[in-house]
Amino acid sequence: MKKRLLAVAVLVLVAGGLYWFQPWRLVTSTTVDEALTPVAAPVSSAPVSSAPSSSSSPSPAGPVVVSEGDFVTHEHTTKGTARLVRKPDGRHQIEFAGLDTSDGPDLRVWLTDQKVGTGQSAWQVFDDGKYVELGKLKGNRGDQVYTVPADVDVEKFRSVSIWCKRFSVSFGAAGLS
Repeated sequence: MKKRLLAVAVLVLVAGGLYWFQPWRLVTSTTVDEALTPVAAPVSSAPVSSAPSSSSSPSPAGPVVVSEGDFVTHEHTTKGTARLVRKPDGRHQIEFAGLDTSDGPDLRVWLTDQKVGTGQSAWQVFDDGKYVELGKLKGNRGDQVYTVPADVDVEKFRSVSIWCKRFSVSFGAAGLS
């Protein structure tokens, strides 16, 4: 009877560990190929605010890259570029170009007010301040687009993180400057 109870306990622990850690995600991959926005103006000429400008210069006719940055590796090797794009109607979106990271359990895209750093201490800072979850990560590779809710003031945010909600750690992040 003790052996049977021990076997059941071991089976429950193994099943729980497999569910929690999902180790097969280390070898799985999902590629997304969404169309990125063709942009009308360089980064340096675009104000961040979505409010109408009081200056006399006309607004660009097309979308504008407001800010962008390359991903920095945190918990898992992460490559690619993130950019904040303002559409002609004033809405914003985050775009990932050439993203390449590990698959993982419960990965989210967060717009955050935290500075992107390197080293292990930088992996867990993104939930310390303000953040807005833009959705689940669509795939760990490729080009992706995430809509920023209209009520979000993008001027208050300075980075984007691929956040593992289950383990409270960043897989990688990009500063938006």
